[in-house]
Amino acid sequence: MNTLFEKIPMEGVKNIIVVASGKGGVGKSTVAANLAIAIARNGYKAALVDADIFGPSIPKMLGIEDARPDVTGSGDKEMIFPIVKYGVSIMSIGFFIDRSQSLIWRGPLASKALTQLFENTQWGDIDYMIIDFPPGTSDIQLTTVQKLNLSGAIIVTTPQEISLNDARKAASMFENKDLKVPIIGVIENMSWFTPANHPDEIYYIFGKGGGLRLAGEFNTSLLGQIPMVLEVGEAAEKGLSVFSQSNHQAVEAFEQIAAAVITKAG
Repeated sequence: MNTLFEKIPMEGVKNIIVVASGKGGVGKSTVAANLAIAIARNGYKAALVDADIFGPSIPKMLGIEDARPDVTGSGDKEMIFPIVKYGVSIMSIGFFIDRSQSLIWRGPLASKALTQLFENTQWGDIDYMIIDFPPGTSDIQLTTVQKLNLSGAIIVTTPQEISLNDARKAASMFENKDLKVPIIGVIENMSWFTPANHPDEIYYIFGKGGGLRLAGEFNTSLLGQIPMVLEVGEAAEKGLSVFSQSNHQAVEAFEQIAAAVITKAG
């Protein structure tokens, strides 16, 4: 890891794991949010950080768009208390901006805002902090990797080749000789579709085996496969977690993934 950058002290936070993808539309934020919730359901103290400064989606996804964190102190000594839902301590720039307004910031300003979210939040004791990265490999990703002591990264992809190509770029960033963040594993989202009225039928809409191939390329594990479930998307639109809907395949997938992450991250 590059030692030229001063690390942000994250006292009390045991494991920091980033969830990344090379492109949007693969369900990365849904995966990150429900992974944090699944970890909390296992009895661990979990946190979730929305690192997408320009397009924060976690507040909407968890039904806390109107939440405003408590702030104490003043000036440089202000401390922010995260919003807690589903047993997860949550922080997002979305709590501090008008949802109808776009942020027009250059990279350094966005990076500074993200750094303040980490530095000024009163996290307390956290076993697993999940960071939802924006798509790509830009300033936000580099700032996080350089400023935090990361336990590892998780790559989210769909099985289709166009998604895999972008996921490879995200994974290769972590393997850069100046960064060297271990890749905990790959999560394949939208792996197959099963109609609700035909539970025995499986349709591989986006292809098959892509996540396993990607994991093999980077000498890591396929942490799990998440089926395409209409109810999961509907739950997110209502600010509900995957555990609030009835599809057992999706619930079991996140339970399996959470167990694998806990085992691999320690």
